[in-house]
Formats: sequence, structure tokens, C-alpha cells
Amino acid sequence: MGWKEKGMSLLELKNVYKIYGDLHALDDVNLKVEKGEWLAIMGPSGSGKSTMMNIIGCMDKPTSGQVILDGADIAHESSRSLTRIRRDKIGLIFQQFHLVNYLTAVENVMVAQYYHSMPDEKEALEALKRVGLAERAKHLPSQLSGGEQQRVCIARALINYPQLILADEPTGNLDEANQNMVIDIFKQLHAEGRTIVVVTHDPEVAEVAQRTIVLEHGKFAREIKNNA
Repeated sequence: MGWKEKGMSLLELKNVYKIYGDLHALDDVNLKVEKGEWLAIMGPSGSGKSTMMNIIGCMDKPTSGQVILDGADIAHESSRSLTRIRRDKIGLIFQQFHLVNYLTAVENVMVAQYYHSMPDEKEALEALKRVGLAERAKHLPSQLSGGEQQRVCIARALINYPQLILADEPTGNLDEANQNMVIDIFKQLHAEGRTIVVVTHDPEVAEVAQRTIVLEHGKFAREIKNNA
């Protein structure tokens, strides 16, 4: 499947604010992410990273501004509509994994299929094979290491062929070996032309992306072009 379409924006934030009382969690943010681009978002605690991720991931709405995903402004859609958009267009990868404890690895991947279309065990097994977990498909999360659980999360995020892969601190709970394994998977996905946005505090993770934006106090402080 061809994922990369040069020169076309998949995601755009225009004059986005998120205000809680006197706090401007996001303050007039403008951002454009091209199809096939790999972007990292960095910043200290309280900089607005999580707020931005929640808005990009259709888990929250801005106070004002536009959020254009795949050509449509989704900023003021209903919560039900945002759930559908998130299900159909976004693959989410979380730091805390969010696996169902009583389901096997392959069943956890199939859960995402269930909410999208129709569970397909063969397809789910292929997704696990892709992240190096074919032999662990029938294991419960408690029987998997942290790195293996994160790779299940990646397989789950990819199973419905999302237009945008959005990862929140995907290596935050991993040792160096598993961190490198996860980064290698992202490199492979990017080489295929997938659009990836990674929120991270780790400079080593950020510098692998094509571009890094640094948030401070809800605003863009600077942008770094990486040698990706």
C-alpha cells in the first residue's frame, strides 16, 4: 500500500488554543505535518505536550482554532464523532500499554479490529509477526516483558492501517535494548511512508525523527531539523 504522498498535509493545527481558567495549555499553536513525515514533539513537564497529543489524537477538543485531519476540520466534532475518527484514522501507542490483562497478545490486537471492522486472527498474527512476536501470540500481558508489551501495542495500532501513528512516550518504560527495538520498528514504518508523530522527553528518540518541535508554556519554542 502506498502511504507517502509528497507535499500534502495530513494534519494541520491553525491558531489552536486550549485554555483552563487562567492557564493557556496551548497558546496560538500552528503546526503542519506532511503525509509520510516523522515528527517528534518535546518539552518539559507542563509545556503542553500531553494536551497537544490529546487534541491530535481526538481525545480532546481545543478551546478555539482549527484541527484539520485528512482535509477535514475536526476541532469541534462531537465526542462520538471524534471516537469514530480516532478509530478509523489514528493508531495510538501509549507509554502505559493499556493491554487487556485477561486477553492474549493476539486477542489484544484483535480488539482493535473488533471496534473497526471484523476481527481476523490471521491478520492479527501477521501484525505480531511483523514486530517480532509471532512466538508470543498466545501469551497474556503478565507473561510478556515491557518491551514485548509495547510491541503488542504497536501491532494493535497498525492493524487497521491508520493514516497517522501517534505515540506517547513509546520508550518511556523500556530498557535500552527494547528502546532500540521499538525505534527500529518506527524506522521501518517511516521507510514505508507512514506518518508518525511521537511525543517524547528523550532526545535520543526525538533525534531519529525528521523534525522536532519543542514546546514551552504552550507555545513553540524552537524547531530542529534532524538528519533523518
